[in-house]
Amino acid sequence: MIEVLQIGQRLVRDDRVATHIVLVARAFNTSKIYMHENNHDIKNTMQKINSTWGGNFEVEFIKDWKKLIKDKRKSYKIIHLTMYGENINCVYYKIKKHNNIFIIIGSSKVPREIYNIADYNVAIGNQPHSEISALAVFLDRIQRGKQFLRRFHNAKIEIIPDKNGKNIINNKNID
Repeated sequence: MIEVLQIGQRLVRDDRVATHIVLVARAFNTSKIYMHENNHDIKNTMQKINSTWGGNFEVEFIKDWKKLIKDKRKSYKIIHLTMYGENINCVYYKIKKHNNIFIIIGSSKVPREIYNIADYNVAIGNQPHSEISALAVFLDRIQRGKQFLRRFHNAKIEIIPDKNGKNIINNKNID
């Protein structure tokens, strides 16, 4: 099982960044995201996406991220995505061996203690980048593309890969 925690959101940033983080987490085969900032529009959007595109991805708002991480440490490897940690090419093979992975992503600055709490601080490159791209790259690397073979149960709409254009299945009878 793979879960994600997003800590912090810059107030000047568009809420779309948070929405895109959630969309990537869902599409790349995580089961849940915990968000430190309440944004009920995101939760409503995910409920609509689950209803149309299938699956049961969850969004949960939390107040105490320290308590959550402490609870997750019991059965998850804690992975902090950053640009200061160990290069992903050097550690992903160790991480992918674990069944339960708890990923922490943040905005511009995460609290220093996250670096000490994490089992792995993983650098997705050593240049400034977005948490959206870091999450996508990391999830793709540890799953080796297998996440794209997943079919979401109860999907009203499915897209079938086709080199010549759109191939869409409408399962209108699902409710």
